[in-house]
Amino acid sequence: MFISPAYAQAAGGGAADVLPQLMLMAAVFVVFYFLLIRPQQKKVKEHKAMVEALKRGDRVVTSGGLIGTIQRIVSDREAVLEVGDGVRVRIMRAMISEVMAKTEPLAADDKAEKAEKKAPAGPTYWSMLGLPEGAGQAEVDAAIEGKAGDASLAEAIDTLKDPVKRKLYSRLGHAEFVATLKD
Repeated sequence: MFISPAYAQAAGGGAADVLPQLMLMAAVFVVFYFLLIRPQQKKVKEHKAMVEALKRGDRVVTSGGLIGTIQRIVSDREAVLEVGDGVRVRIMRAMISEVMAKTEPLAADDKAEKAEKKAPAGPTYWSMLGLPEGAGQAEVDAAIEGKAGDASLAEAIDTLKDPVKRKLYSRLGHAEFVATLKD
């Protein structure tokens, strides 16, 4: 037999030995709660709030290390992230680990200022040639034929005749396009 009679008598099965073990286990649980569980719950709550506050234009980092700008919030679980010029990725919003830069909401004054910048200060190249805004190449060519010798229309003709310049002019608007030419 492996157990000596002396050891068997001293081992006893008293309930007094259980109480210190239960106290030790309770103390370990309390330490784990305050050092591990509670901070983790707080971090999860902060991450959830950050993900819910995401909006278009925010610059973010995903948990995979991609850096990009949010182009669209698809649903409460998905977003479209632009990671490069014309490269868009659909991701789960929970995969966003950090917001690098938040977009600032436009104030009422900023909206009015932007509207003033977009509004043409004078006649546009389209109206100078008697064309509707965004007219096609054939319409532009037909309008230019009749007014090719007019020096005051040279800039308008030059801009609308070139497809690349015409596209840029349509995208920027008259005032901003003319301002970029002066710079």
